[in-house]
Amino acid sequence: MTCVPTFHTARLVLRAFTEADLDAYGAMCADEEVMRHIGAGGPVGRDIAWRQMALFAGHWALKGYGMWALEDRATGALVGRAGFLNPEGWPANELGWLLARPHWGHGLAHEAAGAARAHGRRALELTGKLISLIRAENLRSIALARRLGAEHEETIEFMGGVAQMWRHPAAEPLA
Repeated sequence: MTCVPTFHTARLVLRAFTEADLDAYGAMCADEEVMRHIGAGGPVGRDIAWRQMALFAGHWALKGYGMWALEDRATGALVGRAGFLNPEGWPANELGWLLARPHWGHGLAHEAAGAARAHGRRALELTGKLISLIRAENLRSIALARRLGAEHEETIEFMGGVAQMWRHPAAEPLA
């Protein structure tokens, strides 16, 4: 079993999900606007939020990498998730992100996704193809993928809809 590494950015702690995160994560997943472009495109109940958290934990155990919980360093509150997903049937290893609505527009998704990608490339040795799957209507995530240096590669059928596949650069920019 793989231990989920914890690390910090300027404003966030990237850490493993715990069962104590269920209330905050469940509320995030129940928000129709937050979930509009995620998965099948709608809110999910607390039971599905719990199963997602279990998926994240299992992904780390099976693959050695996965999704981190995003904790606000100042308040300790769970504000979202970012990291990697590559379950059976996925087209490639995906860098994904999701924030609770009150935390939109403050650069936290960019901070978290950029840090997760850099950590994945450097410490977890994720050197293969890395993508982000984004619905065409999700203009905020498309803009973030562009800011991260990803390029639109193709459009695919995915989870009952159409998704754009954005390919991330093979190496991190030098700091």
